[in-house]
This record gives sequence, structure tokens and C-alpha cells, in this order.
Amino acid sequence: MNRFKRAPAMLAGASLLCLLVGLLYLALQIRTIFSDQLKQEYAALVLEAAERADSARAIVGVWQQRSADNPTQSQGYRRARIELADRLNALAALVNASPSEAPRVPASALTPDASLAGTDALLATIPPYWRAQRDADGADVRLRIGHVANVLIALAALLFCMLLTALGMYAKRNRQLMGESHEFEHAALHDPMTGLPNRRKLFATLDETAASLQAGSTARKFAVLYVDLDGFKQVNDTLGHRVGDEFLIAVSRSFRESVRKVDVVARIGGDEFAVLVREYSTPDELAEIAQRLIACVVETDAEMGIGVVRASIGIASYPDLVSDYQRLVAAADDAMYRVKRGGKNGYAFAAQVD
Repeated sequence: MNRFKRAPAMLAGASLLCLLVGLLYLALQIRTIFSDQLKQEYAALVLEAAERADSARAIVGVWQQRSADNPTQSQGYRRARIELADRLNALAALVNASPSEAPRVPASALTPDASLAGTDALLATIPPYWRAQRDADGADVRLRIGHVANVLIALAALLFCMLLTALGMYAKRNRQLMGESHEFEHAALHDPMTGLPNRRKLFATLDETAASLQAGSTARKFAVLYVDLDGFKQVNDTLGHRVGDEFLIAVSRSFRESVRKVDVVARIGGDEFAVLVREYSTPDELAEIAQRLIACVVETDAEMGIGVVRASIGIASYPDLVSDYQRLVAAADDAMYRVKRGGKNGYAFAAQVD
């Protein structure tokens, strides 16, 4: 009986091992494919350089057929030889820097006075070699792509089997965990250190606010203020992460107390915050909120005796500045970076975004 109970776990373990091996094989194959593609591109560059050198050699041949007694003809021929030498030097730079083994271009062939017969021999040997390399790499890429496709099909089938096994193994456990779903949901939507809503919760609230507006709510405009703490990295570097965490907790509490209960203060990540103002009348109201947030940072900094932390804030509002509410956070972020570039410790409104 115990043997049958262990069978699903053993099957899952074996399937997981096969999956890991398959993924490792895929990673190696994909890496090789990219490497071969780079080699193909490199070969194409060499062939292009060889074609330009060959064109320069043809021009030298044209000047060579003309009379050398004429000074103009002599100067033209000399310029053509110099151009040919430049093209050959560019070709040699590519060939001699090749990451793979390849016939090198001798330095004696790169001067304007080099033998044209040697140049012709060089230009006759380089393109066939690099075409062969390009074709071989292309064939290898196609072969490996076929292998990758086959492995992906096998892994997809394996994953399907693993999914069925996992559903059978954890169905009972999942039923037990349903009673804890509220706690898990709260943890998924809030920052564990400050207790503020996280990015996911912020965007969900944005959707709710927009839906309320479209449903005919009295609210007609809402906005996002994107806050970045200037100088916070210095706190972590000089005073330690414990002090940095204490500062974030304190300033988060201060942010929350400085806005209305209906508004949402979220920690986006690190030292970045966002405030969703769910209803406002004039831009002056948003500017006043931004000033209060900046004051929160200054006061918290002073209370903790740090003296280096300030705030840069970008403001984006819907629908007067940003016509798509889903772009509010990005627009506010852009405005915040304008503040940073302009000297930090201030606020700015987003540019008009259609």
C-alpha cells in the first residue's frame, strides 16, 4: 500500500529530473544557435568587406590599363591603390580578429605598394572560405533548431503529465488551503515591510477607479504621483540597511497620514512610491499633495537625524494630461525623472499624452 502511495511522488520526481535535463539541453542548444548565428553574421561582414576590396581592386585595374605618362592618370592610379589598401586593411581587421580559426591576412598584402598578384590571390581565397563557413554555420543552426523543436514537444508532453500528477497529489491540500486564501491574497497585494499596497494592488485599484468613472461616478478625474527618494542609497551605504528600512517604514506611515483615506499610497519597489489620488478638482490640489509628500520626507529625515534624503515627484492625471489611465504610472515616472535631471527635490507634471 505504501508503495502505491509513494508512486505519484516518485513519478513527479523522475519527471522533474527529466524536465531539468531537457531544459539544460535546450539552454545549451539555444546558446549554440545564437553563437552560430553570430558566426554567420560575422562571415557576412567579412564577405561584404571582401566585396568592397574586390571593387577597389577592379578600379585599380581600370587605372592600370590607362597611360601612366599622364600625371593625372598616375595620381588616379595612386589614389586607387591607396583606396585598395584601405579596403584590404578593413578586410584584414575583420579576418584577423575572427573569434574562430581562420586563415589570417599577411601584413605584406596591406600596403599601397603590395603586389597586385598577391592581392588577387588573397581576394580569390578569402570569399570561398568564409562562404563555406557561413553555409556550415547555417546548416548547423537549422539542425539545432530541429532538435530544439523536438525537445520542446517532448517537454510539453512531460509538463502535461506532470500537471496531471500534481493535480492528483495536491487536490486535497489545495482544499485545505482555501481557508487561508484571504491571508495569501493580502500578502500578494501588499509590501511586507511597510504594509503598503504594492504595484499589483496599485494597478488593480487604478482599474477599479477607471471603471467607477465610466459607470457614471461623481468622480471625474484622478491622478498618480510617482515618488522617488533622493539620496536614500547613501543611507543604506553609510548607516546600514536597518536604518534604511526604518526610514522607509516611517516615511510610508507619514505618506499614509498626509493623504485622504480614499487615496492609495503604494510602495512600487525599493525607494519608489506612488500615490493614487482617486478624485481631485484642480491641478493645484495635486501640487499641494506633492508638497505635503516632500515635507513628509524632509520631516522624517530630520527626525531620524539623517540629513540627506529628499524626494522627486512626477504627477500624471487622467483624463486631462493622460488620455489612457493605464499609462498614468509610466507618465508620472517620466515626469519624476525630469525632476531628477533638473536638480531633484521637487515635483513636475507630466507632459500631455494622447
